[in-house]
Amino acid sequence: MATYDFDHGPDRRGTGCLKYDFAVERGKPADVLPLWVADMDFPAPPAVRERLHALADHGIFGYTDTKPDYYEAVSGWFRRRFGWETRPEWLVKTPGVVFALAMGVKALTAPGDAVLLQTPVYYPFHEVVRDNGRRIVESPLTYRDGRYGIDFDDLEEKIAGERVKLLLLCSPHNPVGRVWTREELRRMGEICLRHGVYVISDEIHCDFAFPEHPHTMFLQAVPEMAERCVLCTAASKTFNLAGLQVSNIFIPGEDTRRRFRHEIDACGYSQLNMAGLAATQAAYAQGEEWLEACRAYLRGNLDFFRDFLRTRLPQLRLVEPDGTYFAWVDCSGLGLTQEALNDLVVNRAGLWLDAGHIFGSMSGQFQRFVLACSRATVREALERLERAVNALS
Repeated sequence: MATYDFDHGPDRRGTGCLKYDFAVERGKPADVLPLWVADMDFPAPPAVRERLHALADHGIFGYTDTKPDYYEAVSGWFRRRFGWETRPEWLVKTPGVVFALAMGVKALTAPGDAVLLQTPVYYPFHEVVRDNGRRIVESPLTYRDGRYGIDFDDLEEKIAGERVKLLLLCSPHNPVGRVWTREELRRMGEICLRHGVYVISDEIHCDFAFPEHPHTMFLQAVPEMAERCVLCTAASKTFNLAGLQVSNIFIPGEDTRRRFRHEIDACGYSQLNMAGLAATQAAYAQGEEWLEACRAYLRGNLDFFRDFLRTRLPQLRLVEPDGTYFAWVDCSGLGLTQEALNDLVVNRAGLWLDAGHIFGSMSGQFQRFVLACSRATVREALERLERAVNALS
């Protein structure tokens, strides 16, 4: 088995990197340490880089499409990793999952229709609903004893009372780190079936579910939703390919797929990024060993993070995740206002995190850390935060 060095990645500064090079443009001090955007500081798997080198050496970057071996690489991944069988006709390729969410909102709802979000949730969910003239209905997740769950009574009440047409599901959940169980997914699906609700399931973080919390694809839990579901996947988070802009969207329902494709055609999009398709195929075909090493390293980062909070920052509470490479931290123990907390993080600790309020109005006392970086970076971030917290007393 090959060895991979996740402790010593290349310096990303000065490369046009959104994470490191745009602090001032995004209203942050120039010297902040960023743990906000959900990409990784690790080079992509060797097979991906070799494929892209060969593409660059060929020197022609024209229009492209995929052959059956692309589908075999993608479908083989989900068969091996999740036991999920797909069909070639289900696959629609898009330049990203957020793009797919927007296309799904436009395809499956009309202006003014209600779309349900389970907050706190990844902030582009709000944007693709609001910016397309649809109405957001929130069914907040429950938060008890440091763990999030679903209020199924509230979910059904909101769906029925607000005449919800579409549920945007985040599975695994960003930012709280829940990997929904098969039973939870089943109950959500049954509610949607009863009320004729479509589901768009964003499963982009599925490859980072912990072994003790295995991920279930939504359509495995609720196969009866096949005609009313858009299931979104991508290699972008798994293999650090986000900038290459390729996602794989599975839509079993023929009418749903036709409507979805129509919205893509209507916005003038056709052929995808040549490099992104090549990288995705190489990653799924040859990247499994690299991913297992990466997952082990990320789990070590989480362990380090947890231990640091317990021993040196006990005022902060890690919401224990079932997966993902996020740390969602309850900072209410500091006794600060939302504004004072954000000032502490950015201006006193010199950190660029995602403040909780952008995920939902009830999360102002939380901060999201992205732990997909070197252990040394995690340590530096926590030590900066420790010094800032200690200076409060």
